Amino acid sequence: MHILPAADLGIMAQHLSAHKGIIHKLNVYQRMVQSSELKKIISQQANAMQGHVHIMLAFIDPAFHEPIEVPPLYVFEEKGYENWQNGEAGENDQWIALEVHSTAKQMAGDNFSSALMMKDMAVRNAHVEMALQQTELLRRYEAFLEEMGWMYVPLSDIRSQQDTYWHFYQVFYS
Repeated sequence: MHILPAADLGIMAQHLSAHKGIIHKLNVYQRMVQSSELKKIISQQANAMQGHVHIMLAFIDPAFHEPIEVPPLYVFEEKGYENWQNGEAGENDQWIALEVHSTAKQMAGDNFSSALMMKDMAVRNAHVEMALQQTELLRRYEAFLEEMGWMYVPLSDIRSQQDTYWHFYQVFYS
């Protein structure tokens, strides 16, 4: 790898510190939950973040000269999860699901905003890909939360949508 811009190095140093705590938290939560589906998503997020650590360390290592790519999210799936007890949601599953959902959202946002500040294109692109992976994990958490009835997203009504449409149509085209 070539010499990194100081901004990129500083951002990745902050990310690595945050990843240490988040990975530990996810591993604790993964052992606490009873739902096998939630356990699977949490495990994949922890594994993906550990993979992101390896990628950032490769970018930082001046002796590393191989191409660096973020592997697809499926690479981080836990093997053998099919054999996990198919537990129903336990008493801690709801708050843990809400917390890891928030964590994925925060990590996606951090990676996207960090990528915008990064100067090295390979480092920037890797962080965009990491953000997209966290966004996919966020989607999976949302699907789980909705399936369990633990998340409610209100919808607007047709009248509000029509009024909004016509207002902005006139703003832009009148």
